Amino acid sequence: MAVAPPKRLALLGGGFSTDDDGLLDDWVLARAGTSRPKVCFVPTASGDAPAYVDRFRTVCAARPDCEPSVLHLFRRELDDEALRSFLLAQDVVYVGGGNTANLLAVWRAHGVDRLLREAYDRGTLLCGISAGANCWAEGSHTDSFGPLTHLSDGLGLLSGSVCPHYDSEPGRRPSYRAAVAAGKLPAGWAVEDGAGALFTDGALTETVTRVRQAGVYRVEADGTGEVTERPLPCRLLGPPRPLPG
Repeated sequence: MAVAPPKRLALLGGGFSTDDDGLLDDWVLARAGTSRPKVCFVPTASGDAPAYVDRFRTVCAARPDCEPSVLHLFRRELDDEALRSFLLAQDVVYVGGGNTANLLAVWRAHGVDRLLREAYDRGTLLCGISAGANCWAEGSHTDSFGPLTHLSDGLGLLSGSVCPHYDSEPGRRPSYRAAVAAGKLPAGWAVEDGAGALFTDGALTETVTRVRQAGVYRVEADGTGEVTERPLPCRLLGPPRPLPG
């Protein structure tokens, strides 16, 4: 009887678009389960911004330890069958930042939400930064509508809620805490810039950071109108691996 592969997803507080050391990218690729993983960048949340795509391609061109590709949806080229085959062939799906609400709407219009669920069930590592972290949970903290607010929507592959940029954007921490305290968002995971969290079969299995001051927090309502905020121990990622010359 075949054993089902583990279902894995990662919340990232950085990566190729924000960091020069490549530590979080190294960490993701090392968990892909193959020596040269196929990595698909999905820039939907930014409207397939050309500069974002170019940054991904430039960074990947300098590292031979992955096989990169990009999924464009605003100028879609694949029919439904080809789109399914393409996504299910990936070892890693890396979702970029931008507008969480728009991301989810576009994915549903193209059926990408269903395909990502199928890929997740088959063992593809799903990950992303900002909106690309928000999208996997039941709900999230977002500025998709302008001011910071709660979004009670997501793919629900991860139970609870997610808040990115917990330390770097003014108002993030108090606004997310207030939403959880009031029951507008379920308990969840707050990720600071520079940190990462890996979930396997729905359970938190690893937390890391590329800088000592960044971390991951579990935020839960305490039943009195307040929240408890528990910092999780994070392993400090080592120096970046030298690329083959």
